[in-house]
Amino acid sequence: MYRTAEDIRQLNDKISYAGRFIDVLRKEVGKVIIGQNYMLDRLLIGLLSNGHVLLEGVPGLAKTLTIKSLSQAVHAKFSRIQFTPDLLPADVIGTMIYNQQRNEFIVRKGPIFTNFVLADEINRAPAKVQSALLEAMQERQVTIGDNTYKLDDPFLVLATQNPLEQEGTYPLPEAQVDRFLMKVIVGYPTRDEEQLIIRQAVQGLSMPVINPVVSLQEIITARQMVRDIYLDEKVEGYILDIVFATRKPDQYGLDKLKPIISYGSSPRGSINLAIAAKAQAFLNRRGYVVPEDVRAIADDVLRHRIGLTYEAEAESITTEDVIAHIIKKINLP
Repeated sequence: MYRTAEDIRQLNDKISYAGRFIDVLRKEVGKVIIGQNYMLDRLLIGLLSNGHVLLEGVPGLAKTLTIKSLSQAVHAKFSRIQFTPDLLPADVIGTMIYNQQRNEFIVRKGPIFTNFVLADEINRAPAKVQSALLEAMQERQVTIGDNTYKLDDPFLVLATQNPLEQEGTYPLPEAQVDRFLMKVIVGYPTRDEEQLIIRQAVQGLSMPVINPVVSLQEIITARQMVRDIYLDEKVEGYILDIVFATRKPDQYGLDKLKPIISYGSSPRGSINLAIAAKAQAFLNRRGYVVPEDVRAIADDVLRHRIGLTYEAEAESITTEDVIAHIIKKINLP
């Protein structure tokens, strides 16, 4: 939809005012989390885009603590599910139980009925649990017995997985991984940040209390503003070029990538790249998307949507390398 310069200026003003809660949220979470600003920003993009986020990183990087702290800073319901090999679908979505007094079966809802679900070590659960979670992630509903129940709005799955220890884990199906808006690789803190972490831990002080500082209504209002952010047709074309280059690299002068890529991004990649770029613009208090917004979140949106061949794995080529080649080749609008 075409927007005049005045429309965009007014939207900028609205976003500057409505987006103040982002700074409040960051400050509140910062009471507990030292560093990890990149991870927090990606969780905020998921929150603003109404998209699920998968965090991958070695143990001890505060993935679980960051998600828990973020949920505590919002006036919302939160539940944590520790995924294990013996977990059953009923442990996640709920089940039918027999009530002797009423002589009937009644529904006992599971921890999925909440606003924020922390799916800790999600790749430790078997296929049946993943299939139950898949319906919740995609349809925002679950089926128990003969009845279907709508989940709360907002509903976000914020999942973690450990890339190192593969014993007792189940690789997530491609169909489920594709439902995540982003797959974020969590890195180590800097030397200065880790020094602060050591001091805080050694002092043995009690964990600061996270107070709810943002309402659900503020989140819902912000989401609508994110949808209203202007995405120019040229930037749309830029997004499409990036995604199509993952499918047919030879058509974009990237012949070297053809034997490396086994399959490219699905249309969800295009949709999520556009939505996440709008959320990135919102975080930067802008009412319009620029190509830098797309570049900033391209890795996180596309890394789990590109399949690599055995040749790529043998040469230690990663999806990030593929995305970097594509970004470098595609001309800016």
